[in-house]
Amino acid sequence: MSNYFSLIACHECDLLYKIDRNPRQGFAKCRRCGAVLVKHERHKLEHTIALTITGLVLFVVANAFPILSLEFEGQVTEIILFTGVNSLYDQGMWPLAMLVFLTSIALPFARLVALLYVFLPIKFNRTPLKMAVVFRLVYSLRPWSMIEIFMLGILVSVVKLTALATIIPGIAIWSFAVLVFVLAATATSLDPDLVWERLDTER
Repeated sequence: MSNYFSLIACHECDLLYKIDRNPRQGFAKCRRCGAVLVKHERHKLEHTIALTITGLVLFVVANAFPILSLEFEGQVTEIILFTGVNSLYDQGMWPLAMLVFLTSIALPFARLVALLYVFLPIKFNRTPLKMAVVFRLVYSLRPWSMIEIFMLGILVSVVKLTALATIIPGIAIWSFAVLVFVLAATATSLDPDLVWERLDTER
C-alpha cells in the first residue's frame, strides 16, 4: 500500500490533523492534549484474523459437544447449548428462548463471521462488498454478544446442581471458557483504522 495522507480529528479535543496513513509500526499523538490519534502495530491484522478464526473454531466446538453431563441414579444426561433454548421454548417461554438464542448463539457467531469477512480480504489487499456496512454491524452487535454472561450462568447452575447429581464437565464448557478470553483479545486487537484506511485507498 503506498503512502497517503488523510485528515483526522482528535477524539479528545477535536483538533484537526493531516496524518500519514501508511500502516508502518508507530503512533501519532495530539500536540494539544496528548491523546493517541493513530496507532499501528506490526502484524496487528494477522493477530486479529488468527484470533477470529480461533474464536470460530471454539464456537463450533462449544455448540457441537456437550456442555456437561448429569449422572443421577445411574442415568447420564448430556446437555448441549441448544438444550436450554429448546427447554425454554417447550415451556412456552419463547421470547426468553429467542433472547437466549440470539445473545448466546446467533449474534456472537454473526460477529465472528463478520470480522472474518472484513479483515481476511484486507490481508490479501482486497475490499469486500459493503465493508463499511458490515464493520458497523460488528460494532452494533458487540453489546448483544453475551458469551461471558452465559458462561457465568453455566457456572452458577453447575454449583447448584452438584447437590442433586454428579456433574461431569464436557468439552464444550472448556471451549466456552477459552472463547470468553479469545473474544476479549479480539476486541483489544481490533484496529478500526485498518478498515477506514482500506476504504480511503479505494476512492
